[in-house]
Amino acid sequence: MPLISPDDGYLTVFNLFETDTVPLQDDVLDAMRDIIDHADYPGWISSTLHAGVDEPGTVNYIQWRSAADLQARYEGQKFQRKTVPLFHKLARTVRLLKTELAFTQHHPALGGDIEISPERDDYTVLIVFDTKPEDQRELLDTLAKPDEWITTVPGYRSHTYFRGVDGSFVVNYAQWDSKELYDAFHSLPEEDRPADIRDGRHRARSLVTNRQANTYRVTHSRSAKG
Repeated sequence: MPLISPDDGYLTVFNLFETDTVPLQDDVLDAMRDIIDHADYPGWISSTLHAGVDEPGTVNYIQWRSAADLQARYEGQKFQRKTVPLFHKLARTVRLLKTELAFTQHHPALGGDIEISPERDDYTVLIVFDTKPEDQRELLDTLAKPDEWITTVPGYRSHTYFRGVDGSFVVNYAQWDSKELYDAFHSLPEEDRPADIRDGRHRARSLVTNRQANTYRVTHSRSAKG
């Protein structure tokens, strides 16, 4: 199963699709599942499909050996003539986000690397923070650092920050026990958070130009290794 590991050096691509309805979400999931099950591209490592929970939409979490391998896939005739038009037809918005892992942390009780699998019951939160290229480094420095407090929050499992390769965004991919526990954390009054956390959140908000968020369940995964 795919792992989030700072040692793998993979290029991570988030393919985000927002849809207007759950049936359209299901259409995207079916189309993506078919692509994943037939994937055989040089440099492709794994693909993990996520279905929207709070809002219709999907995420395909894809690991590639290198940017060159991904570019070869994007330049393929089938991708250009069939795949891209199909998803623009089904989805309201499409974002193909190329990233590098910048920071990861998980609850000590979970042990080794972070797993992503439909066999797990993670309530997954994905947030894209758009920012100006000149502010990306400071945004990462503000958000992507060890946080002992969050390991004491009920329901917390892991969180990982990815740096957008083009410099214009940061992605937060987080796993929680359940929607109820994540919602309790998300709605926690600012005064109930540690002072350094409050300061960091305030500074981060000043560096973000747009925020895109949804929650997901992993529904399907496949890797080049089987």
